[in-house]
Amino acid sequence: MIDIRFVLVDPSHPGNIGAAARAMKNMALERLVLVRPRQYPHAEATARASGAESVLSSARVVGTVAEALADCGFIAATTSRDRDQNFRVLDVRDAAPRLVEEARRGPVAVLFGAERTGLTNEDLESSHALVRIPADRAYASLNLAMAVQIVSYELYLARGQPCAAGMKDASGAAVPLATALEMERLYAHLAQVMDEVGFRDRTQSGTNLMGRIRRFLQRAQLDQNEANIVRGLLTAVQNRRRAAGRGGRE
Repeated sequence: MIDIRFVLVDPSHPGNIGAAARAMKNMALERLVLVRPRQYPHAEATARASGAESVLSSARVVGTVAEALADCGFIAATTSRDRDQNFRVLDVRDAAPRLVEEARRGPVAVLFGAERTGLTNEDLESSHALVRIPADRAYASLNLAMAVQIVSYELYLARGQPCAAGMKDASGAAVPLATALEMERLYAHLAQVMDEVGFRDRTQSGTNLMGRIRRFLQRAQLDQNEANIVRGLLTAVQNRRRAAGRGGRE
């Protein structure tokens, strides 16, 4: 079974959790992760699951989005809002084959936001793409369980179609994307080196640079080998500076 996880962030209504589990079960998806659910476990969740108790019983409950995504490669986030954040935006029908393709390389996550507020910009930091479900612009906000059902359905259709091969290494094996945890380590390493060489945000607010760097590297969708190359480069810069410092040169 390919590993596509649905991550519900701050779900407030237990009925939506149960209905989401049922939608997933209908479309042969089993992996559900709940981030800070307001009420769970709950009798209404079980009732609305209506036969999909296996999805509920195996659901993982975590305290942060980072914990939910730590070992995932490709990460997509659903949204109904316009966001001027340089994210790649895919229609759900176009996104589904890509999600299936990436799941053959490693674990994939699809993020769904809270019923009233959706996903925050912070929740989106690890996402490689946003997934939009086409709807009437006058009323484009879908119920959480409805959104899960539509994405599940498109994934079910996509899994029945041949997918393009993923990136291969020299041996011909698919190379997994760098996980969210590996990317966080890369960003921390990059921030350290930027500080060491005095490369700082020159914008008026002084807070945009790392966010922009994160977004263009997320769009690049680094695999594990590529992330290691970048970190190796950063380590080489640090070693060269230390050697220069010992020799009295900068």
